[in-house]
Amino acid sequence: MPITDILTKNAALYPDDISLVEINPEASERAGISWQEYELVEAKPTERYRREITWKEFSDESNRFANLLIKNGIKKGDKVAILLMNCIEWLPIYFGVLRSGALAVPLNYRYAADEIKYCLELAECDALIYGPEFLERVDNIISDIDGLKGIFYVGEDHPAYALDYQAESMKMPAEDPMIPLTDEDYAAIYFSSGTTGFPKAILHAHKALMASCKTEQAHHGQTKEDIFLCIPPLYHTGAKMHWFGSFLVGAKSVLLKGIKPEWILRAVSREKATIVWLLVPWAQDILDSIDRGDIDLSEYELSQWRLMHIGAQPVPPSLIHRWKKIFPKHDYDTNYGLSESIGPGCVHLGMENIHKVGAIGVPGVGWEVDIVDEKGNSVEKGGVGELIVRGDGVMLCYYRDKKATDEVLKDGWLHTGDMAMQDEDGFIYLVDRKKDVIITGGENLYPVQIEDFIHTHDAVKDVAVIGLPDTRLGEIAAAIVELKPGYTLSEEELADFCRGLPRYKRPRKIIFDDIPRNPTGKIEKPRLREKYIGGSLVKAQITR
Repeated sequence: MPITDILTKNAALYPDDISLVEINPEASERAGISWQEYELVEAKPTERYRREITWKEFSDESNRFANLLIKNGIKKGDKVAILLMNCIEWLPIYFGVLRSGALAVPLNYRYAADEIKYCLELAECDALIYGPEFLERVDNIISDIDGLKGIFYVGEDHPAYALDYQAESMKMPAEDPMIPLTDEDYAAIYFSSGTTGFPKAILHAHKALMASCKTEQAHHGQTKEDIFLCIPPLYHTGAKMHWFGSFLVGAKSVLLKGIKPEWILRAVSREKATIVWLLVPWAQDILDSIDRGDIDLSEYELSQWRLMHIGAQPVPPSLIHRWKKIFPKHDYDTNYGLSESIGPGCVHLGMENIHKVGAIGVPGVGWEVDIVDEKGNSVEKGGVGELIVRGDGVMLCYYRDKKATDEVLKDGWLHTGDMAMQDEDGFIYLVDRKKDVIITGGENLYPVQIEDFIHTHDAVKDVAVIGLPDTRLGEIAAAIVELKPGYTLSEEELADFCRGLPRYKRPRKIIFDDIPRNPTGKIEKPRLREKYIGGSLVKAQITR
């Protein structure tokens, strides 16, 4: 069935139950309102500290936007771009697009104006809905975009070329337009991270979205009583598809606008959250704040919090060992996936497999997995090869890019570009991105293995290992290291620490710098390569 049927079911079964809550702690702090009292305070619509909607209101808002799109000429198969920061309108708008029969096209909120234009044109978008944070960027390109049937603005003082989303939607009927949809109909276009250039457009059908709902709920056992705290950006498959597990069972979810450790813990405490999905930097920040004494856990009600899970990037085992010392009763899971495989879950550790921390896990529910060599043959256990996956969540194609599609989709298998190995128990370990493998003196180095080791140093907050050109060895491993606040560490001290690695795996250069990550937590290694390859290496020292 199409994923819109779940919303219809939730609105019928739980019309008065809360579906979504939005918390804006930054606005609360600006106004000097305590977090215990923010839901009691009246404020301007743009400065509300806490908002909530029921399942019926969620469904009605989606129907109104669907009818507004149809009134403005949007028909089944058209594409509607969504350019919004996380907000309580985001998901009703997304489902309004789907109920109109159109494809939802979420855009990364960090896109510059030229990237927004590129994505709108690549996806052949017929409409755009956006918020005030993007006003200047859209102003700069809107006159160059042809073929838009509708432009909608979510906020006050809409520009002359855009319709006021709130005002215009309220004029529309709240009845479902009843556009016929099937599992095979196109549902959404998501964009790849774009860390190797402009992003690719990833086409998914309703079948893939439904597969994601079922996989997520099977992995984490969401019930109607669970409350999911959602922090990552909704434009990305990761956050939305983890929310899908709660959506499937009609559970409440909380959208937190902010990532400060105290904000996260306050939201868990005040909203009685039971499931929280974190990115590696946020989990590190929480632990570091506790270690420094900035956070007193006795001030929060956290006993109901049952699951913390992480995905989107390799997870240092040392981080999870630290987490379990402070939160010993938490279940933990690692989730692996790509936007091309509709987000998280094609491989997952499993809450019962904490003894295998370091692995990304086993095939997810509804998924097949293999590890193959360059000829496509399965490698033996313990051997390194490319991870490939197959299931209903695999993309249909890269939209309007047959060449790129043919490179990664072969006989129904998605070639992930990730190098992996499988142990004797069948657990899969991510070794590195295929393109990130460093070949030094004919020896393959996998940066994740080096990064995991350096992460165990008490002073290290984050680390990225990249290859730098070397006239003798071809490439050498360079470790870019970000220290925790208040810690000091010299190149010599870290080099001595790295003697715990086999000699050929020890980084030959150590660079102290900030580690750039994108909004979904992935290290932006292309930015580091651009900064350090061919330029001067500041604060770098060759270590042998």
